[in-house]
Amino acid sequence: MPRPNLIFILADDLGYADLGCTGARDAYSRAADVSPRLDALAAAGLRFTRGYSNSAVCSPTRFALATGRWQYRLRGAAEEPIPSVHGDKVLGLPPSHPTLASLLRDAGYATALVGKWHLGYPPHFGPRMSGYESFYGFHAGGADYFAHCDPRGRPDFWENETAIEEDGYLTDLLSRRAADFVGRQTADRPFLLSLHYSAPHWPWLTRDDREESERIGGFGKHTDGGSIDTYQRMIHHMDEGIGWVLDALEQRGLADDTLVVFTSDNGGERFSNNWPFVGQKMDLLEGGIRVPLLARWPARLPAGGECALPNLTMDWTATFLDAAGVAAHPDYPLDGRSLLPRIAAGAPPGAPAPEDRDLCWRMKHRAQRALVRGDWKYLQVEGVEYLFDIGRDPRERANLRDREPALLAELRAAWEAWNATLPPIPEDAKVSLVFTTRDLPQATF
Repeated sequence: MPRPNLIFILADDLGYADLGCTGARDAYSRAADVSPRLDALAAAGLRFTRGYSNSAVCSPTRFALATGRWQYRLRGAAEEPIPSVHGDKVLGLPPSHPTLASLLRDAGYATALVGKWHLGYPPHFGPRMSGYESFYGFHAGGADYFAHCDPRGRPDFWENETAIEEDGYLTDLLSRRAADFVGRQTADRPFLLSLHYSAPHWPWLTRDDREESERIGGFGKHTDGGSIDTYQRMIHHMDEGIGWVLDALEQRGLADDTLVVFTSDNGGERFSNNWPFVGQKMDLLEGGIRVPLLARWPARLPAGGECALPNLTMDWTATFLDAAGVAAHPDYPLDGRSLLPRIAAGAPPGAPAPEDRDLCWRMKHRAQRALVRGDWKYLQVEGVEYLFDIGRDPRERANLRDREPALLAELRAAWEAWNATLPPIPEDAKVSLVFTTRDLPQATF
């Protein structure tokens, strides 16, 4: 069997129910047709109902995706997230650390990153220092969709190591470049395309909002803009661009032998729909870490199913390497696990496979810790402990800690044992809580 092509598409701050196939609703709670191409992707592949991001905030999840390992193993991932300040700290993804891109490149894959990096700034860090043969995008945690600047108003748009100026709506520019990359590929060399959008991360701007971009110039927090309609149109623009990439695959005759995965780096924010979950970006409640997750590979995956297998972002790193027949570096063993043995054709997509590990998280923000074992979830926030049966109570409202004290103690001990295997969170790690809905009156717990 030929080695598959690999496309990993990462949205930014997309809520669990922001796609049509996951339950999108408009401002009046009617079904919203925001993502027809992604909905079709789900119908042709698998939709995962227990997909989790490695973190509730951006760059830590990206460390896990890049390395296939717990992000907490690297100092830069302790920042929540890495501040969008060039030269503020020499923190990022060390070029010496093997990555998904470098392992595949060394195995003969063409590798390209189109979009957001957010794993450290030049000259110490960058996509082309970590395995990508080409880069077109930006380094910071966010970018204005027209000015192409970072949150402090500084230009941040690059072609490899060269700063560039291009006119146009950022989502469309990224989509066209990704489609162009696919259109240049041939069947004799497999490729990895990482398409990491800024959408639907703030500032909330559609293709028609150039004047709004000029008004906010910077682009700051944009707390005085946006709407549900604007937010959903941003998702629709991204969905349309993903369609251009998928069309390019078809035109090149590469679709059957290409594994395409779509997900988000964390849960949604101000205008997102995380239903039925509570919480959001920066929370270890389900709304902050349960993310939409779709996968299509016509040659290997069944079509039209749902998969309830709990998994983390870093598992897809292991899955991509497994699909390509590429081993991890012996000095950097993977923490992620390949999902292929459980999701490939022949495995029933509707039934959860046996899971023999816990999914764990920790955050400096609000001193959060969480562990998921099957349908049970242990959570601690600012010293207060919770125990939820998320199978029966996905909104995490019924705290069962007093009814199940033995289970609470068991899961707490399991989290502490896991945490003891990792470096502690450094005291100087920063929480860069630029903007969340907690800037508005809200009771999360």
